[in-house]
Amino acid sequence: MIVTTTKTIENHSITDYLGLVAGESILEAKEVLAGIADHKAENYETYKVKMTKARLFAVEQMKTKAEKMEADAIVAIDFDYVALPDNSLMVAASGTAVKLSEQSLSM
Repeated sequence: MIVTTTKTIENHSITDYLGLVAGESILEAKEVLAGIADHKAENYETYKVKMTKARLFAVEQMKTKAEKMEADAIVAIDFDYVALPDNSLMVAASGTAVKLSEQSLSM
C-alpha cells in the first residue's frame, strides 16, 4: 500500500476517495519525561527510537483500516502530537484512504 503525505501520487490517478483513516499510539509519561529531562546521548537516542516506533504503530493502524476499506493508498497523511494530562504523549496520524487507477499513467 502506498502511504504518502502528498495529496496526489505521481503516475497514478485517484479514482475514489474512501474516507478518513486514523491511528494513535501513546508513549507513557515515564518514557516521555526520561527522554526530555535526561540529556545523555544514549537516553535521547532511546527516546527517538520510541517516538519512531510510536509513529510507525499509528501508520500501521491506518493501513489496517484502509485495507479493510479495500484502499490502494493513503494520501495527505498528517501527524499530530498531543501532550496528555498525565504527561504521556499521544502520536496521532490521519489520512485519506483512496482507490487508484489500475494502470500507471505513462508520460
